Amino acid sequence: MDIRKIYTDCGALLEGHFLLSSGNHSNFYLQSAKVLEDPATASKLAHALATEIQKSNLEINTICAPALGGILAGYELARALGVRFIFTERVQGAMCLRRGFSVQKGEKILVCEDIITTGGSAMESAACVESLGAQVVGFASLANRGICQRGLKPAHKEACKLPNLPFFALADFNFDMYAPENCPLCAHSQAIKPGSRGN
Repeated sequence: MDIRKIYTDCGALLEGHFLLSSGNHSNFYLQSAKVLEDPATASKLAHALATEIQKSNLEINTICAPALGGILAGYELARALGVRFIFTERVQGAMCLRRGFSVQKGEKILVCEDIITTGGSAMESAACVESLGAQVVGFASLANRGICQRGLKPAHKEACKLPNLPFFALADFNFDMYAPENCPLCAHSQAIKPGSRGN
């Protein structure tokens, strides 16, 4: 499956000057909402991701996704795996479990995002459910920006916020990223934020 082609064909691989959720700048942006707006494509991607996860024999009771970007990917992945789905959302800047969702002590949770750059939002969701007694057993995303390493025992780069737990993704997109104070794009334009946070 050519994930880059799917993103390109859906108009989801954008070129310009973008502010990422991580705070970094980049000349490319992955807008997964454009891919996931087609239910057939969303299901196809989720089943491909589920197949990779099932090969690991990882025990998973529940998929948890951070709102808003991870909800569609997480729901479709939960459906493909045949497990429960919940999501966390920000309340006054902090990730919380609301809407009647709860977790059991020791419940094995896989945190799913649409895109993982540094893994910051995924880790906020993980911290939320772990504070309630659940056990996070891994992470997944449709696409990976390349800072975090995929695998069952990944050796993450320093900027990655994910722990050394299994991390599954369908493809790596290794685009240049810049700290705002060192961004060469800023000399010519202002970064825009097309994602779900900070608009």
